[in-house]
Amino acid sequence: MSAPKTTGRRSLLVTSATLLSLSITAPAALAAPTPSTGPTATPPAQMSAVGGVRLARPGTQVNLAPGVPVLPKDLTARSWIVSDAESGEVLAAHNAHWRLPPASTLKMLFADTVLPRFPKDTRHKVVPSDLAGMGIGSSVVGIKEGHTYTVHDLWLGVFLRSGNDAVHVLSAMNGGVEQTVEDMQAHADELQALDTHVASPDGYDEPGQLSSAYDLTLFARSGLQKKDFRDYCSTVRATFGSAEIRNTNRLLSGDADVPVYQGIAGVKNGNTTHAGATFTGVAERNGKVLLVTVMNPEKHEHNEVYKETAKLFDWGFQAAGKVSPVGELVPPKSAAANPTQPGPSASAGQTSSGIGGSRSGPVASATTESGSGVGTALAIAGGLLVLLSGGVLLINRRWPLPDLMRRRTRP
Repeated sequence: MSAPKTTGRRSLLVTSATLLSLSITAPAALAAPTPSTGPTATPPAQMSAVGGVRLARPGTQVNLAPGVPVLPKDLTARSWIVSDAESGEVLAAHNAHWRLPPASTLKMLFADTVLPRFPKDTRHKVVPSDLAGMGIGSSVVGIKEGHTYTVHDLWLGVFLRSGNDAVHVLSAMNGGVEQTVEDMQAHADELQALDTHVASPDGYDEPGQLSSAYDLTLFARSGLQKKDFRDYCSTVRATFGSAEIRNTNRLLSGDADVPVYQGIAGVKNGNTTHAGATFTGVAERNGKVLLVTVMNPEKHEHNEVYKETAKLFDWGFQAAGKVSPVGELVPPKSAAANPTQPGPSASAGQTSSGIGGSRSGPVASATTESGSGVGTALAIAGGLLVLLSGGVLLINRRWPLPDLMRRRTRP
């Protein structure tokens, strides 16, 4: 496939809150179309060009050249994308902007939107209305009416067990489901995730609820800039109430047919009737941090979404530094429009760690074991967040990765 035209020197915008790549904002003419009522059976002939015109094309987009490894031949996902979490370069993609049901990977947007709003030691007593409106067959962590939970507990339920009950309780604290959906949609629009239409905060199948592999990657990249987000999504197991819960991300916690992936650090999986299996993961190897999103493999073998993700990670780590990108992950609207101001991810009370700043302790308490991905997640803490005195910006340099903090325990 032909190489894309160069667009000039790419500048990187590094802020103490967003640290997102500064790139050319897609013009209005290239924005995603108005949300439809459901996904198409086949990818549209022309999709959104946010992030580059190659990403608007159906099919696989990759710049094969001498020395670039070939892509795995047995990929069956409707849509996938491999990108560099630091530079924002899209190394390869397949129907990246195909608007599909996201399942619980949409909880990344929920967390990125709501997590900064409540200190994790905040306590909340659950009332019946908090749990109203959950979809039939929802995944739950086991929240009970009349019991009191900390926000920390609720987020463990969201990330480890994909608990829709925890999402609904946090949504109630945020002003209700309707308000939370509105907040999530506004945040998605700010992130330029224009393929996304939010209908429920938990990712449950609802008419018109759509996203894309590209947008899910934007949500992960934005969320990973928040320390609490990184710590929760990389926690393998924790105590919830009187029971132990284990992360359902099989690349992080492992399974009989899926080993723990080397360097994995989160982030979120999902599975519903209409969405099939979906997953966004982040992993680090030899100083390179990659994001991979896979949506709805047609091959319905056990843990297939993780198997295909692992193959794409393997390819990405082999291809990094050799393959020319086919697009890029765009910054939020405000970061691109006003590069002299901190970006939208900055929130009161949101702790972070990185160069020039103190590293706060893990969100996991004595009742939580941070598993095989947490060391890498903290590497992302340093790599994705650079605290500069007075919020001064650092332009035209790659996001640095300091020495990794290895605090791993075997699951």
